[in-house]
Amino acid sequence: MAIEKNLTVSGKRKTAIAKATIKTGKGKITVNKIPYEHLDMFKRLTIKEPIELTKKTLGNFDFDIAVNIKGGGSEGQIQAGRLAIAKALVEFTKSKELKQAFISYDKNLLVADTRRKEPNKPGDSKARRKRQKSFR
Repeated sequence: MAIEKNLTVSGKRKTAIAKATIKTGKGKITVNKIPYEHLDMFKRLTIKEPIELTKKTLGNFDFDIAVNIKGGGSEGQIQAGRLAIAKALVEFTKSKELKQAFISYDKNLLVADTRRKEPNKPGDSKARRKRQKSFR
């Protein structure tokens, strides 16, 4: 199905960066060297979304995926890992059908969310807030 032996793809969310390495195998998925089955339920279900869509679209799932995630908070890390897995699956299989399935399910599976925290303004303690007057 795929020409490459293994492929590394990255995904970002806020300050979290995930790198997913995919190769043909038996369907083993690890997140920071831990099998994804050992994650808590919400994180496991979020990571599982692109995998389940791939099984539904292509029929079988014979890929080993190792995801290494650094930086950010726990939610940003899981979203970055999900993005990296989905991008790796599309690039490794070169399937237009799988890409279309991901986009129709959730565009954020393949497109990074570029929103970031707005920087603080000089003289203010917050980014967007009017200063309160001390007189009336």
